[in-house]
Amino acid sequence: MAANGLMAASNVFLHRPENRNFSFSSRTSQTALIGVKGRVSFMTNVKRCFPVVLSMAKTETSGGAVESVAPGYGISIMVNGCSGKMGKAVIKAADSAGVNIVPTSFGSAEEAGQTVEVCGKEILVHGPTEREKVLSSVFEKYPELIVVDYTIPSAVNDNAELYGKVGVPFVMGTTGGDRTRLYKTVEESKIYAVISPQMGKQVVAFLAAMEIMSEQFPGAFAGYSLEVMESHQASKLDASGTAKAVISCFQKLGVSYDMDQIQLIRDPKQQMEEVGVPEEHISGHAFHLYHLTSPDKTVSFEFQHNVCGRSIYAEGTVDAVLFLAKKIRSKAEKRIYNMIDVLREGNMR
Repeated sequence: MAANGLMAASNVFLHRPENRNFSFSSRTSQTALIGVKGRVSFMTNVKRCFPVVLSMAKTETSGGAVESVAPGYGISIMVNGCSGKMGKAVIKAADSAGVNIVPTSFGSAEEAGQTVEVCGKEILVHGPTEREKVLSSVFEKYPELIVVDYTIPSAVNDNAELYGKVGVPFVMGTTGGDRTRLYKTVEESKIYAVISPQMGKQVVAFLAAMEIMSEQFPGAFAGYSLEVMESHQASKLDASGTAKAVISCFQKLGVSYDMDQIQLIRDPKQQMEEVGVPEEHISGHAFHLYHLTSPDKTVSFEFQHNVCGRSIYAEGTVDAVLFLAKKIRSKAEKRIYNMIDVLREGNMR
């Protein structure tokens, strides 16, 4: 890793694919010979280092000596939205990391009183009523509590106001809601929080690299045409926010492209036959392909990232929890952090 920049291995393909349907199936790729030894170097005079630190917390013993403890030791999480697929995935990942799962969760009015069993743990779901009383009681019982929010967009703002009122730190992966109001609420509450609509660590790192490239080399792809395909489960009706973020970087690099040109693939049959999504992941996947072609059609670049299942987001969420716990224990600044902060801390397991 460069001392004053980000050194990233390239996943750029320098060939014209034979199949213009842009199949997402695996294939051998040629690494771009840019920089040295087949690596793309995004150099900058601004320090953007991602230091590696030990993923360990420190505690004071009675004698004043400092001893190391496992990252998840003493941390408790309350997963709101535990009945959903992401909520369950986070609980499984957190349990594997040694984090204590609080047997309490918030859900919809219809879910109130239900018990959800995950990893052999029974979690009681509470509806919208008496939420403040329940959360305050849980926070008092578990002083190192961190709430994880994977609920629904319409609950984002009310939930954030509740967490701020009680003073409990939280990690929010829920998308939607009024984001301006969300950030204003948390900033005024002066609490610890990690908020990110994208919890996949590696995807966030890719986006960060794209941002650096677009900042350092504006216009590098001027004149190139761009084609974008993204495939998600049928329940996702809108275009991917990640795809939009990557496209905005290409626009800074000189590419002319409108967001409504994104090819959205939601048909299961097409996803399996043309995109290459495994049948068992039709209900939960994120396949993205960005194809650039030079004006004279002699050069092409492809950027591709495929995600099956939800483990990448669940693991990233747990890393965010461990990151936040470390900030709390070290009495760091109370503010809103994001997944870039988590990556820079080097807390990836």
